[in-house]
Amino acid sequence: MNPQPHARTVYLGFCSTYHDPAVALIDGQGNIRFAEATERVLQYKRALNCEPDQPFQLPDLLARHCPDAERFVVAGNWRAARPWYERLARQLGWLTPRGILGYRGRQLTTCLPTWELNHMQACQHHALRRSGLNLARSLRRHYPGAEVVFRHYDHHLAHAALACHGSPFGEAAAAVIDSYGERGSLAFFRYGRGRLTPLFVSRGPQSLGFFYMKLTELCGFDWLGGEEWKVMGLASYGRTDVEVLGWLRDLMRVEGLDIHQDRSTFFRLLQRLESRRRPPEEPPEAAADLAHTGQQFFVELVNQLLANLQRATGEENLALGGGCALNSVANGQLLAATPFRRLHIPSAPADDGTALGAALLAWHEDHPEVVPAPAPLSPYLGSEVDAAAAARFARYAGLPVRHLPDGAVVDATARLLAQGHVVGWMQGRAEFGPRALGNRSILADPRSPAMMDRINATVKFRERFRPYAPAILDEFGPAYFEDYQETPYMDRTLRFRPDVRDRVPAVVHVDGTGRLQTVRPDWNPRFHALLRRFHDLTQVPVLLNTSFNVMGKPIVHSVEDAFAVFMGSGLDALVIGDYLFDKPGRLA
Repeated sequence: MNPQPHARTVYLGFCSTYHDPAVALIDGQGNIRFAEATERVLQYKRALNCEPDQPFQLPDLLARHCPDAERFVVAGNWRAARPWYERLARQLGWLTPRGILGYRGRQLTTCLPTWELNHMQACQHHALRRSGLNLARSLRRHYPGAEVVFRHYDHHLAHAALACHGSPFGEAAAAVIDSYGERGSLAFFRYGRGRLTPLFVSRGPQSLGFFYMKLTELCGFDWLGGEEWKVMGLASYGRTDVEVLGWLRDLMRVEGLDIHQDRSTFFRLLQRLESRRRPPEEPPEAAADLAHTGQQFFVELVNQLLANLQRATGEENLALGGGCALNSVANGQLLAATPFRRLHIPSAPADDGTALGAALLAWHEDHPEVVPAPAPLSPYLGSEVDAAAAARFARYAGLPVRHLPDGAVVDATARLLAQGHVVGWMQGRAEFGPRALGNRSILADPRSPAMMDRINATVKFRERFRPYAPAILDEFGPAYFEDYQETPYMDRTLRFRPDVRDRVPAVVHVDGTGRLQTVRPDWNPRFHALLRRFHDLTQVPVLLNTSFNVMGKPIVHSVEDAFAVFMGSGLDALVIGDYLFDKPGRLA
């Protein structure tokens, strides 16, 4: 039996994957107090091979959110007992530097070479061994009398828990489509009355996630750096390569709720795909047809899997998690292509979200009688703006600055945007997940055809083929998008109506689509007020919204990070809380 839970219990969730580590805190009443990816505080993209329990962050988090805690339940996002193949690889020495360099064994039937999978397993092994060491020091020093309980959950179950417990659904089918978990890349569940019932878990190395990583590599990008985004953006510029599509369909196929690959032909087909690899001397656009064809094939298989899931469950609602749920193009057409009628994707569907998923599993394990109310979670769960730091910069930065309280900063910012200025916007708590949703955003007027190229070249310093997201007032969604769906987390790409595309050209991708964010006053009052005021000034209910960072860096975490981007880029103005900063002569 579990110990009797009480108000001073804290549920501390860790994502201890070697990439995208994260930490989450839930109090004894089930309130989510904090959730954030470690890359933010470190300002190190994806925080590869870093611990979630950072020694200079975690003590402050505990002191702020649970100073009187008497019991800690530490929830991990992987099972404690590792799979047999990982133990075997370790015993054979394959997970050492020498073993990775010298591997000459049997190649697994997967899109990535086996030595690369061994590197992943080695990193994962060390991530699990390190996770919790810094926490142990903090608890021993600051909470010496507290009871500490460690629990470990299946990785894909943690994905599904966040997708379902944070959804507007009381009942749903749940799908996790990932690169890999304990045994395989796919897991399907039925969700009802707060409980997840497993339906199917795949076994083996076949993986849509690994396929997309390979596609990213063939297009000339770096999947380890998370550059799958570039493939999605580039795909819209290409056409179907019929020959490549045929190879892909022979490479892997859907059978029920699983993916099948024939070893007898697999490696020959992979070799054919290698012939389409973009040479490093060619521009990214040379891979547009490959990106388009690979994206088309990915969507085909996702649709087949999820249509089979709907037929197996009869559910109308789908909660979708796992790294592949970040593919907004696939998400945007899913309801039209499958029998599902409603879709929910959490704000952090990839591995960072499993920190919160594990904490939710632990809390519900201690409170089995509680059925969660069907309601989407707020994504604004991360670190708060440091007001003292903002005031310090206002005093000492030597920049023109205005303090505009009581909503005046909203009106001033809307006017700057309507005049064509590009603004860094930092408010409240940071978003949990990879997308800026109006609290750590770079904002601009979408009416200028040149705005996208300007921001790519002078603010974000990234490739010109990458699009920007439209943030739109919810009530105008049907007027701007075909088959409009609410997307508060910017998780799906929809098609603009042809008659409005000329109004907002900076956020219309080359194929007429946009990865939109729905904005409502109950989700983000200040960002909604800004959009509403911009609409009053321009008659356009849309803003260009992109993450507050430059290419290759995480979204800004601190006030100092925000000023580094502001002063080192072509941003015209910076708004932090009620302070509006500009550069001398910039806004004149």
